[in-house]
Amino acid sequence: MAETRHDIQKRTFAFACSVIEFCDAVPDTRPTTRHLLQQLFRAGTSVGANLEEAAAGQTKPDFIAKTFVSLKEARETRYWLRLISACRPQLVSNVAPLTAECEQLVAILTAILRNARTTPSREK
Repeated sequence: MAETRHDIQKRTFAFACSVIEFCDAVPDTRPTTRHLLQQLFRAGTSVGANLEEAAAGQTKPDFIAKTFVSLKEARETRYWLRLISACRPQLVSNVAPLTAECEQLVAILTAILRNARTTPSREK
């Protein structure tokens, strides 16, 4: 279990790094593009940050609440990636790997939450 948690934390950290690299590499300086990238940056880097908070949750409900925030941020990230793909076709090939990873993160976080909600708490 601890190794699985560590794996998803590594993965969300790597995803945040990829989002940062993508945002830094986009040469389009139109205000609308910059806004889209800022939104993507905020949401995409927040997924892992919230998951780190969840890992330090003091109680199971705390863990669930913080993991749910991470899932919400992943879903928001997916939205911004879709919007960038739709409005900036020249970026689609660069957005595709981020979108694929984001989809997987949403699925993993959904499974973690489903499991956490259905597994009874362990008493010491």
